[in-house]
Amino acid sequence: MKRYLILFLVFSMTLSQQALGWGRRGHDAIAYIAECNLTKKAKKNIAKYLHYSIVYYSSWMDDYRHTPQYKQTSEWHMAAVDENFNYTETVRSPQGDVVCELENAIAKLKNYKQLDDSTVAVNLKYIIHLTGDMHCPAHIFYPNKKIWYTIKENGKTYTYHSTWDTGIIENREKWSYTEFEQQLDRCSKQEKKRISDGTPREWFHETAVDCQHIYDMAPEGSNLGNDFMNEAQPLVESQILKAGYRLARILNELFN
Repeated sequence: MKRYLILFLVFSMTLSQQALGWGRRGHDAIAYIAECNLTKKAKKNIAKYLHYSIVYYSSWMDDYRHTPQYKQTSEWHMAAVDENFNYTETVRSPQGDVVCELENAIAKLKNYKQLDDSTVAVNLKYIIHLTGDMHCPAHIFYPNKKIWYTIKENGKTYTYHSTWDTGIIENREKWSYTEFEQQLDRCSKQEKKRISDGTPREWFHETAVDCQHIYDMAPEGSNLGNDFMNEAQPLVESQILKAGYRLARILNELFN
């Protein structure tokens, strides 16, 4: 119990300061992949509540997280897993985490026709952003791993967390969000269905398993080079694609 309390305190102090998730280009790519896989009916129904494309709102939570009205959302961008890589609420912030708040937003919008327009709109924005965040490799709080530390790249010091949020995308892949979709969104209908099957908790478990090795790829103080980028790039692309398909599935089921 004492160990989890210490982990919780570390988690809470660092989360609101550093956990942004993917950066604008990554979130835009996820939202655009999702948009390209929405049904016509779902897209039409969503447009009744959002003035612009879902891509426009992909980073809305990061833009508004520090405002007084949405300050409570600042710790919603990560979540914890246990030793078996299953989502756990044991050390989650009392203000929420990425998994439980995504589930809450989905549950609310199952009856969206009974809600006022502003409630529908804000929960849509939550879903668009949080689905992306929960697939970011550095947005998992492991019980026995140090995840907050610095590394070097080209002689400059960065947080390792920011490397996965923005560094790999901005420094290695110069694609626009539309180019991400054009390059990655090439799966068959069967593959898309396989990827998007499951629940948010199952997706988070899969992400935790697939991404646990990133802290072995670059321990604290590492100097990142081409070998690291060559290994990291496919993981980033895979997570962005999965998030896009799964976001599309959520929105299609809610608004179709």
